[in-house]
Amino acid sequence: MDLTTEYLGRALRNPIIVGSCSLTSTLSNIKKLEESGVGAIVLQTLFEDQIDMEDLQLQCANKQKFPDSSSYIRNYVNDNSVNNYLQLIKDAKRETTIPIFASINCNPNDNWLEHATKMEHAGIDGIELNVLMLPCNFEKSGEENEKLYFDVTEKARKKLNIPIALKLSSYSAGLAKLVNELSWTQNMDSFVLFNRFYKPDIDIDTLEIRIKNSLSSPSDITDSLRWALLLSRRVKIDIVGTTGIHTGRDVVKHLLAGSKAVQIVSALYKNDFSFVTKMLSEIEEWMEIKNFDSIKDYRGLLHDKKIEKNKMEHGHAY
Repeated sequence: MDLTTEYLGRALRNPIIVGSCSLTSTLSNIKKLEESGVGAIVLQTLFEDQIDMEDLQLQCANKQKFPDSSSYIRNYVNDNSVNNYLQLIKDAKRETTIPIFASINCNPNDNWLEHATKMEHAGIDGIELNVLMLPCNFEKSGEENEKLYFDVTEKARKKLNIPIALKLSSYSAGLAKLVNELSWTQNMDSFVLFNRFYKPDIDIDTLEIRIKNSLSSPSDITDSLRWALLLSRRVKIDIVGTTGIHTGRDVVKHLLAGSKAVQIVSALYKNDFSFVTKMLSEIEEWMEIKNFDSIKDYRGLLHDKKIEKNKMEHGHAY
């Protein structure tokens, strides 16, 4: 069976991409994931907030001994975190053959753009702009919140010469219009649907707010699947589904909906790296039953299911 596809201008041997997570933060894991059969890997996201936290912790630890060291510590932490990331890119590109993509959290202070430029020079195949946009500011309108996407992508496109994916939040009053405008004004190469936020819970015994298990469940596939179906035909940019993809059959669902590839994370945490082989076998078994020789034969096959599309758009049975 021909499972090959393309993503961010790179040929993939199959549509299973390991999304950004702690599993993709070491060279040894990256090599094991390649051996398991994945099509590509997104490195763990570089967060400016994480760099700031490391800076704060180190400054607190050295404040009494070295009261005038704050500037030095800040530069050290920043350089160390970024340099480690750049070294991982170089090592992964040298010792693997599958595409390796970077991921960076885009905050308003624009430091991310400098880091992204260094990632490009380190030889990364493409970059995922991770925009964690939760519209919880009481002073901002929906349009003001979503302006962040346009600001980030415009700056990235002017500065970078590598393929760019934008990882979106599902929080939007006009998501279809937003994605469509981003697709033709910002020259993006792909949209990743969607970012996952930590799920809050309340412990009524201790009266504390807690974070529930952040791993996805199979039922979580519905959001990204719905929007892949609605967007992939209209938007002439690659769509990649993520969240709730736990089996090979889930991968097939996204391909039928028009997704170019998928990203998996929780399935690997719940099982192990060898689980990728099982997922690939499930895809091939389904293709054999349906007499498909290639992914291209059925990608987007359900675009024209008008009745189901109408139900999705108006909420019936969904």
